[in-house]
Amino acid sequence: MAAQLPPLQATRVFEAAARHGSFTKAAEELGMTQAAVSYQIKVLEDRIGTPLFLRRPRQVTLTEAGQRLAPAITEAFELIGAAWASARSGAQGMLSISTVQTFASNWLAQRIGSFQMAHPGLAVRFDTSPRFVDFAREEVDLAIRAGNGDWPGLATHLLLRTEFTPMLSPKLAASIGGLKEPTDLLRLPIIDPDDPWWTQWLTEAGASAEGLKGRVRSRMGSQAVEGGAAIAGQGVAMLTPAFFASELADGRLVQPFELLCSDGHAYWLVYPEARRNAPKISAFRSWILAEFAASAEE
Repeated sequence: MAAQLPPLQATRVFEAAARHGSFTKAAEELGMTQAAVSYQIKVLEDRIGTPLFLRRPRQVTLTEAGQRLAPAITEAFELIGAAWASARSGAQGMLSISTVQTFASNWLAQRIGSFQMAHPGLAVRFDTSPRFVDFAREEVDLAIRAGNGDWPGLATHLLLRTEFTPMLSPKLAASIGGLKEPTDLLRLPIIDPDDPWWTQWLTEAGASAEGLKGRVRSRMGSQAVEGGAAIAGQGVAMLTPAFFASELADGRLVQPFELLCSDGHAYWLVYPEARRNAPKISAFRSWILAEFAASAEE
C-alpha cells in the first residue's frame, strides 16, 4: 500500500495549490518558493502521468484529472488534522457506555466520579439495557457485557466473574431464628425462584431444589432490583457479592453461607478492535482495569 502512495510533501503542496488556485499563495502558506511549489507539482504529474494544472500567465487552473484528485486529497488532510487534534487534546467529548442495570447502579455509578475527575473534558453517558449493542450501527463507544467473552471483532477484558450466593436482610433471617443449614432458606420467601442460579446453588450446597417448585414467581429483571427487595425484607435473593459490598459491610444485607457458585460467565469490557487506541476508550480502559485490580488486592 505504501509503495503506491505519492510523496507526502508533493501531495501537501498540490492540496494547497488546488485550494488557493495559485502556486504563489500555496508557496506563501507553506513557506516555500514558487519554484519549489512548481517542482513538487511536477513530481506528482510525472508520477500520475498527466498534468494536474493548466499553467497560464499569473493563473493556474486544475485539469480534469486535478479536479478529480483535489477533493479526496483535501478530505484526507482534514481527517489527518482532526485525528492529530484529537490525539493532542486527549480524551474529550462524550463517552457512551452500554451496560446492564446492575453493573451500572451497583458498581459503576459508585465509582465513575473518580474517572470524571481525572478526565474533566469527557462527559459520560450510560445506556442501561440487557441487549448487546451493535457498534457498527449505534453511537456507543464501549460496553460492559455479561457472557463468555467470545465476541468476534471485539477486544475483550475480563472484569468480574459472576459468582453468586443467597443474601437477605438481618431482620428476615432473625424471623426464623437465623439460618444454620442451606435448607433453612426454603422456609423463607424466595425472590425469583425460577432463576437457575437458585437450583445450582442449592444443589452444590447439598440441598434439594424441590422446595422451589410451586412458589409464587417474582421475576424482577435485575440484581439491582432484587437486592433492593431483599434489603426491604421481601425475601431471599441470589446475588453477586461484589455488587453489594457496601450493603454487606453496613449490615443491610447478610450472606449466611460462604459457598459461592459460578455459571462460568463473567462481566467483560468490550469495544471494536479498530477503536483500541481512541483516547477516550484508552482512558476508560486504563481506569476500570486499575479499579478492578485494586479491588482484587483488597
